[in-house]
Amino acid sequence: MQSECAEIQAQLKDRILEITINRPGRKNALTMAMYTEMAGLLNSAASNPDVRVAIITGAEGIFTSGNDLTDFLGGSAEGEESPVFQFMSALYHFPKPVVAAVNGPAVGIGTTMLLHCDLSFAGNDAMFQMPFVDLGLCPEYGSSYLLPRIAGHAKASELLLLSKRFSAQEAVEIGICNAAVAPEEAIVRAREAAAELAKKAPAAVRLTKQLLRRATQEKGLEFIQDEGRYFKERLASDEFKEAATAFMEKRPADFSKFN
Repeated sequence: MQSECAEIQAQLKDRILEITINRPGRKNALTMAMYTEMAGLLNSAASNPDVRVAIITGAEGIFTSGNDLTDFLGGSAEGEESPVFQFMSALYHFPKPVVAAVNGPAVGIGTTMLLHCDLSFAGNDAMFQMPFVDLGLCPEYGSSYLLPRIAGHAKASELLLLSKRFSAQEAVEIGICNAAVAPEEAIVRAREAAAELAKKAPAAVRLTKQLLRRATQEKGLEFIQDEGRYFKERLASDEFKEAATAFMEKRPADFSKFN
């Protein structure tokens, strides 16, 4: 399998599809084209018998700094037909195991997508954050439902309301990642786990993943859709415009005039 987008690399070897976010000059910030490419790769791999496992990682010691705000200001991120939602849907419904290898920043969707991966290994240089409130937005990708179930209400509130940054070790303690390792070991551990999974009975692996996620699948999708509608409204809000402008101008956002 080949990627048609230079900023997304794809390699299929030994029944493992490895997807690499490759925009290090912008801290692997995700554009609409990158979301479209990742969605297409996952959708193709879902029905490809030559793929048994997928790995998602980032190039040059960076997972992703989140969304490219320029694309979001352009309005192309809105609605269920948007590239962002298409990627979310592709990963959410992907029937085979997904293993993440995380280094450096994992911001916004860089953290929330891990809630939909089956195994995640983080370098101890990884930094996680879900700064949606700080951007005048709301939680995304079912995180307002899944995170309290994983971490508890108090911790989820701390991470989502305060937009608190947290380390790889805390990600393990919360239950988002499986292990915190030396930075160079994150991709090694992910590949080892993927190789082990690729050797197992494929139908049994897929069924086990399905059963593990059965309790949250329907409700999680409901939350993703609800959050998506609110997120679309927030993208048009004055609060988001202030946050985005402040980011571009490299100053703190001023929400003092809002009610």
